[in-house]
Amino acid sequence: MKEKFGVFLDRDGTVTEEVGYLTDSKRLKLIPGSAEAIALLNKYGVPVILATNQAGVARGYFDESLVIECNEKLKKMLETLGAKLDAIYYCPHHPESGSPPYRKDCDCRKPKPGMLLKGAEKFGLNLAKSYVIGDKATDLEVAENVSAKPILVKTGYGLGEVLFGKKRWKTKPLKIFENLYEAAAFIVDEEF
Repeated sequence: MKEKFGVFLDRDGTVTEEVGYLTDSKRLKLIPGSAEAIALLNKYGVPVILATNQAGVARGYFDESLVIECNEKLKKMLETLGAKLDAIYYCPHHPESGSPPYRKDCDCRKPKPGMLLKGAEKFGLNLAKSYVIGDKATDLEVAENVSAKPILVKTGYGLGEVLFGKKRWKTKPLKIFENLYEAAAFIVDEEF
């Protein structure tokens, strides 16, 4: 029997459009195909977990309540399109900006592994068999920090990472895809 794996997704630039700091929930928009990608993973019973840094809270750009509001809106948007996130974890901290309790060097801010460890524990996942999909080098690094499989998408900051950031990557992606749907289809082909 195969060990249980999951898929961890970054939010901004991977599932939703990258708009800089999301300071208004009205600006939250799905990247085309991202709901279908999550629905595809749902169809195969793969736990899909969102893990997102939200340092705008620590920096004072918006309140933590806005992060919660945006995440709730995202869940509803996905449900309308037949897709479901099994869990959402976010890190409102920053090690150098803001004031306590948000200014702290926590274990949840990617590339540290806290959010992934929580998801793995909750769903009984083998992280070495799991995937992390994101649009930034920190998403690749967090995957390496838990021995998961890193995938980069060219949405959000991803294309810039591919064109200009490669030389600075501490972790190379297992694969690079145009978008989340291509990444999800690859995982389904690999695993099922």
